[in-house]
Amino acid sequence: MSKRTLALLAAIGATFIYGINHTIAKEVMPTYVQPFGFIFLRLIGATVLFWCMTPFIPNEKIERSDWGRFFICAVAGMGINMLSFFKGLELSTPINSAVLITVTPIIVVVLSALFIKEKITWQKGVGIFIGLIGALTLVLFGAENRTDAPNIPLGNFLFIINSLSYGIYLILVKKLITKYHPFGVLRWLFLIGTIISLPLTLPDFLEIQWASLPINIIGAIAFVILGTTFCTYLFNAFALTQLKATTVGTFAYLQPLIGVIFAIASGKDHLNMLKLTAMLLVLLGVYLVSKKAKPSL
Repeated sequence: MSKRTLALLAAIGATFIYGINHTIAKEVMPTYVQPFGFIFLRLIGATVLFWCMTPFIPNEKIERSDWGRFFICAVAGMGINMLSFFKGLELSTPINSAVLITVTPIIVVVLSALFIKEKITWQKGVGIFIGLIGALTLVLFGAENRTDAPNIPLGNFLFIINSLSYGIYLILVKKLITKYHPFGVLRWLFLIGTIISLPLTLPDFLEIQWASLPINIIGAIAFVILGTTFCTYLFNAFALTQLKATTVGTFAYLQPLIGVIFAIASGKDHLNMLKLTAMLLVLLGVYLVSKKAKPSL
């Protein structure tokens, strides 16, 4: 099996885990663990796991000029990205999060145009417009009366912030993981992310009542640490060694399909016409953004 095929499988695996994570993580918050406390568990858990892999990582010296990129990637990919997503998930619903996370490929294309001067064709421009209309539909008109979703518009807005920060991370981290070993890069990124997020995450972590946590909640927490954090970042890092950032970002369009099916099947959310319309608009936008334009004759 070629490395490119393995990279594609890794990207698909990460997307599947992300898709079911919307529902699994929602079950934990905020009844058992506050969002920022959950982020502490994700960061510290992944940091320990990646540093345990040190014997299998080449001993590489990080150039001084690259530490600034490491810091920005940690802030975007392990700080803002995680904090905004989990706080948004507390305030909103699994289906909304699954749909809005899908705008990541659109944001990656826009950021690529700004940072690395990648050309935006008319097709991609139309896709960006349609996708953002779909996202704004949920953000502005997606409010519902639900006890488990106290502020859906704000939660939906935080999902957009999550996608923006993750898009920045995907673009900037590409240079690091092609220059250094992916495990080594993630080891440092999670350590930096843990340290800079500590003032926000530690207080909520210390409030967790471990003795009263049900077995299924402990299992959900373990899934988020091992699956959603460790495996997905590992899979995406490997995928980025063989694929373009825009290609990896494209796999996010599978998330709403996986997320919606899993949320409905588990009875944790429902699909209405507004959500369906927004999802179709976002998917159409992502399709146009990701589809290669035919060369002109």
